[in-house]
Amino acid sequence: MDTMIALQDLAAPDGVCFGCGSKNAHGLRIKSYWDADNLHVITTHRPDMRYVGWPSLVYGGLISCLIDCHSNWTAMAHHYRVEGRATGTLPRIDCVTGSLGVKFIKPTPMGVQLTLRARIDGEVGRKTRVLCEVYADDTLTALGDSVFVRVDVGHLAKTARVEDGS
Repeated sequence: MDTMIALQDLAAPDGVCFGCGSKNAHGLRIKSYWDADNLHVITTHRPDMRYVGWPSLVYGGLISCLIDCHSNWTAMAHHYRVEGRATGTLPRIDCVTGSLGVKFIKPTPMGVQLTLRARIDGEVGRKTRVLCEVYADDTLTALGDSVFVRVDVGHLAKTARVEDGS
């Protein structure tokens, strides 16, 4: 994993997303990689004390954020593969979260590395279901079951514009 280039750096080197954007100075900047099994996409993250929930436990919102961003990158990487293209080739493939499901299995302790393992569970049209496991060391602590929708970012940007009233 260490010698490979992260999916984020290949496809969105100027990304500003809080969870995965390389250019967000205040973000998490997670990096996702295809696992050697060529089925899962993997990332690791060690939360710092800004993300404590209960004493000594990781804030659930951070876990949700990690699942969201990492699962989205799993969906996008899958689309590149299905099309027989290298990640980051043009035209760029983008997805947005259609639904985010998180099930907390066990408390996630602070002070340990978290590993997220995500895989595609199905695809219908523009929608892709991604399952994601979160491990604190070797203990499964959370599961993500989410749907991501492939979008045209230019169209999305136009529809998201809000008039400022001036």
